[in-house]
Amino acid sequence: MGIIIKPIVTEKLTAQGEKLNRYGFVVDRKANKLQIKEAVEKMYGVSVASVNTVNYHGKRKSRFTKSGLLRGRMNHFKKAYVSLAGEDKIDFYSNI
Repeated sequence: MGIIIKPIVTEKLTAQGEKLNRYGFVVDRKANKLQIKEAVEKMYGVSVASVNTVNYHGKRKSRFTKSGLLRGRMNHFKKAYVSLAGEDKIDFYSNI
């Protein structure tokens, strides 16, 4: 559980999962593609065809409060898009 932080469940990635057999995960920022591939194969018992990664820089945020303007930044994170080989599927809702 150290490399894969959480799966990304959005409408766009759900459609890609059904159509292209591609799934998204938020992963550790220091993980490389080989480590991500091994972690997904071990956790879900599937065979991975390819892994694409994207580094996201944290956005600056601000909000107005009674005490004035508060400024901050969201955390940096890394996404991994994993394409599965063959007829393998990942069901994120099986544990619910």
